[in-house]
Amino acid sequence: MYYDLITDLISMVKIYEMENVEGDQDVNAFAKWLNVRLDISGPAVIAEPEWRGKINGRSADSVINTSLVHLYRYAKLHAKAAIVNTAFSTPDEFIYLISLVSFGSMTKSALIKLNVHEKPVGMQIVNRLIANGLVHQELLDTDKRNRIIHITQKGTDALNESMERIRKASTNVTAPLSEGEKSDLIRLLTKLEDFHESKIKGEL
Repeated sequence: MYYDLITDLISMVKIYEMENVEGDQDVNAFAKWLNVRLDISGPAVIAEPEWRGKINGRSADSVINTSLVHLYRYAKLHAKAAIVNTAFSTPDEFIYLISLVSFGSMTKSALIKLNVHEKPVGMQIVNRLIANGLVHQELLDTDKRNRIIHITQKGTDALNESMERIRKASTNVTAPLSEGEKSDLIRLLTKLEDFHESKIKGEL
């Protein structure tokens, strides 16, 4: 339970009661009072974090880039552990299947682009999935050069059998973060991804 939050809430109710002896006990009135009080108090000032090399001039950009690379490697280690003794030989294979489940069947090129792979690497992943019967491809009537990729029942079963361990691996990566911190991180990462995705589209 959110014991700290409940304690803070009780404290705020006591203050509300003292300031509004004959006031409305309706929850909407309390919410309005709380909004006004928080606005008056102003946002909390967050101190700039310290990082290794900062005193020697190492920039925030350098720290962020290094952390993203390290986190990718940690996430990959957790993912590799999750697929031991499964139908998958690499984490990318189940990520491709999750993409097909989440967004539906799509062309081979779209699937590769969605997962931000260069074409040769993406083709190898798709070909392994096809060879193992986890997906199948069919010709497009409108474009004979491309193929549309569907997840098979075997692929769905393999994904379902591994999903609990895959979810556990994902949880391990973000383990120390609170739900609020996860939301903040999602907003920041989405902003970065959207920027780079639009930049790459503009260069194509």
